[in-house]
Amino acid sequence: MKVVVLGSGVVGVASAWYLAQAGHEVVVIDRAEGPALETSYANAGQISPGYASPWGAPGIPLKAAKWLLMRHAPLILRPGLDPRAWKWLAQMLGNCGAQAYAVNKARMVRVAEYSRDCLDALRQRTGIHYDERTQGTLQLFRTQKQLDGIGQDLAVLRDYNVPYKVLDVEGCIAAEPGLAASRGEFVGGLLLPHDETGDCFKFTNALAAKAAEAGVTFQYGVSITALERDGERISAVQTDRGTITADSFVVAMGSFSAALLRPLGIDLPVYPVKGYSLTIPIVNAARAPQSTVLDETYKVAITRLGDRIRVGGMAEISGYNRILDPRRRDTLEMVVESLFPGAGATGEAEFWTGMRPMTPDSTPVIGGTRYANLWLNTGHGTLGWTMACGSGQVLADIVSGRQPEIEHADLAIARY
Repeated sequence: MKVVVLGSGVVGVASAWYLAQAGHEVVVIDRAEGPALETSYANAGQISPGYASPWGAPGIPLKAAKWLLMRHAPLILRPGLDPRAWKWLAQMLGNCGAQAYAVNKARMVRVAEYSRDCLDALRQRTGIHYDERTQGTLQLFRTQKQLDGIGQDLAVLRDYNVPYKVLDVEGCIAAEPGLAASRGEFVGGLLLPHDETGDCFKFTNALAAKAAEAGVTFQYGVSITALERDGERISAVQTDRGTITADSFVVAMGSFSAALLRPLGIDLPVYPVKGYSLTIPIVNAARAPQSTVLDETYKVAITRLGDRIRVGGMAEISGYNRILDPRRRDTLEMVVESLFPGAGATGEAEFWTGMRPMTPDSTPVIGGTRYANLWLNTGHGTLGWTMACGSGQVLADIVSGRQPEIEHADLAIARY
């Protein structure tokens, strides 16, 4: 079967790889000039199934109100007059109840844990390298109130047999020796030893090369304009270089998936949530992180990627724009310098922004649509890198008519 995958970010390339492994003829189309040049380019670098948590959670509305008043705010709301932004925000707030949180987190952990296993198998099979490390993730709490409030998260981790350790200050420093220079900045942490790190851009490019060797065709610099339908099926994709036909079509275009699907009568509740990152050259390895440290207060991740530190975070609701706000850089620099002072040359850092494709319930949309040959693999939010391999495998199984290894019915767009 010929399958066209729309999008060459980490989710699109992973989808193409697993579809090719299932025996399909696969074509990937993207407007960029290569893989992982947009949202997958410089994300936080963490592969954190244990930290997979919905944005909508009990207490979030109150926290959000406080965040908006912070100088170094993790949340920036600038929805303007965009009705889709306001609708998305209302839907997200509707997922802040305890019951919705438990359902959404369980789904996310299920996909993320499976994805970690798929990535491990892929790494062993292909020998792929991407500045990977398998030393875990440390969620760092600056206040005792934060540390005391992790009970519900721990319950879900126990339910899914996800290993964890609650650490005091000395335990955090033992896990991440570079934190010794900032001992007074935090009160404890939650260590998830099975989490991993790696450069998503390097991974996606390496996997695209492997996929090409396996027969996948990549068409870069091709703008997708519309999907053509014939009754209850999609017949072709229109591009600025002509029409491409196939037996099946997979939409993996991140935040741009919703606009492509809207003319087909599919209301995909995916909205761009802007994030920022710094990539900093390491100048003092002893002071640098060994893996990933998540600052719970500022919602910023600090990750070791080879001889670089990737600092990523913040959530800005401001539509489809790539403006680099210097105030966000100030926040990222403040966080990394407060926890790992002197580790990197922050003045030489690459400053970047990308648009995360977020759903209101924080769970990706994976599966079929009302059209028999149109499939979705999008809406992974901040966890596209974490969930990419598992999502690609599940998608390939569904398209191929095989039963996926994890429950998937509640991942489809039908849940909306």
